[in-house]
Amino acid sequence: RQVILLCDRVAQFDSNVLIQGESGVGKEKVAEYIFEKSGRNRKSFIKINCAAIPENLLESELFGYEPGSFTNANAKGKKGLLEYANEGTLLLDEINELALPIQAKLLRFIQEGEFYRIGGIKPIASDVRILAAANKNLEVLVHEGKFREDLFYRLNVIPIHIPPLRERKEDIPLLAGYFVNKFNE
Repeated sequence: RQVILLCDRVAQFDSNVLIQGESGVGKEKVAEYIFEKSGRNRKSFIKINCAAIPENLLESELFGYEPGSFTNANAKGKKGLLEYANEGTLLLDEINELALPIQAKLLRFIQEGEFYRIGGIKPIASDVRILAAANKNLEVLVHEGKFREDLFYRLNVIPIHIPPLRERKEDIPLLAGYFVNKFNE
């Protein structure tokens, strides 16, 4: 209930949100809920799992690339997800897996509201709300030098921690009832 009430309040603002919790606690569902309740819900909601895409591809997926930027690239170039998400919301799931060079580029985008495609010289402006999800404690990663402190503070404008089910046992009967009804249908 506390998480949902917080999400209801958070959804009304365009601030960046950092959703943290163990794997399987429902971080993506919380992000979807925030998006649905937000003023951007009629625009695009793009999700990317930062751990599922190799580092060398992730940069081009986020920022896009200009024609001729690298071998085997699309001859026409490619828009990145930040461009496609303009006026909408981008969920960066498992952001704790982002490589430091990409973290620097993402930080610049969050600060300036613009980015460069790979191989590009012209800045591209994009108005995107960032929802970030992490299954590891980013503060610990900052202290270990594995996550940029400045990016952490830019993402952690509104922090949401989702406790694991073992810390909210009162939810078990509700979830059991939901799934019994769902599967009985």
